[in-house]
Amino acid sequence: MTFKPVPLPRIQGGAPVGTHVPLIERYLDRLPFEPGDKLVSLQEGSTPLLQAPVISEIVGATVRLKLEGSNPTGSFKDRGMTCAVSAAARDGAKAVICASTGNTAASSAAYAARAGITCAVIVPEGKIAQGKMAQTLVHGARVISLRGNFDQALTLVRELTATHPIVLVNSVNEYRIEGQKTAAFEIHEALEGGLDALCIPVGNAGNITSYWRGFREMGTSPRMLGFQAEGAAPLVAGHPIEHPETVASAIRIGNPVRWEDAMAAATDSRGSIRTVSDTEILSAYQLLAYREGMFCEPASAASVAGLLKYGAEGAEQVVCVLTGRGLKDPETAIANNDGRMITCPVEIAAIEEAVLGDP
Repeated sequence: MTFKPVPLPRIQGGAPVGTHVPLIERYLDRLPFEPGDKLVSLQEGSTPLLQAPVISEIVGATVRLKLEGSNPTGSFKDRGMTCAVSAAARDGAKAVICASTGNTAASSAAYAARAGITCAVIVPEGKIAQGKMAQTLVHGARVISLRGNFDQALTLVRELTATHPIVLVNSVNEYRIEGQKTAAFEIHEALEGGLDALCIPVGNAGNITSYWRGFREMGTSPRMLGFQAEGAAPLVAGHPIEHPETVASAIRIGNPVRWEDAMAAATDSRGSIRTVSDTEILSAYQLLAYREGMFCEPASAASVAGLLKYGAEGAEQVVCVLTGRGLKDPETAIANNDGRMITCPVEIAAIEEAVLGDP
């Protein structure tokens, strides 16, 4: 039997009910594309902005969470990748490449698959969460596991793309920054320009750069509060970190490509870039899960960890960016379960004790 799709009813303006307007189409007048350009989209963007009542009470401000894990591949990278891969395809590229700690790899692989072009990624050996590796492989990307770190991988892909017709889709690519700035548009629209401070994890520093660009284009200037993990905090230390280490693998970067842009965003917005420890990151990670019902990857929790550590500092309206969903890194969730996994024999008494006993 052949099933035929039922046409969706239409609403004013011509968009079908229940459809999601892809990011580039929604902000076409603010992005480097023209009407009629063929776009590579997975219907990214328009992510939720969720109130966080528990965190709000703790810090004495109205705190909201920007849930970027709601993007198609589960991270904010999709905002920039739709633009980077669309531009590459428009210009006739046959292949894209990136260095990645995981999320960029997964996103580039998915969008390249959608575009019908080849994707290669270089990842640090043993330093990529399994959820991200699974995504990258399932989309058909060629994965090169490098016996080195992210910064070395990025140096190599920049050298490779300088001599071969392959498009680099890391955040050094301006299309990435252009796409990611749209998250700032969404926050500005939702809060009608009433944002005082944005808390955001900082790794390669493309995202804080993008948000600041977006806010400036909207004519507003909330304080940009960036947070790096203590073991991977080159912007705070003032020099590259040769061997960055942190449980937050997505921000385990020792020499950010957008270093100067990130520092300018913090300075120009009257904000700051500071550190949080792995212990503080995991504490915020668990608080988000246990009390707010939000399962994010550890790097995302750095934004909340920073807010909890340093406070709202007079800000009344605060947004914490949760950059990726928790299933990106199942190993960390399982390793930090606080003894909630209980093994029982097939006996009702043991089950009663496990279910009804003290947690």
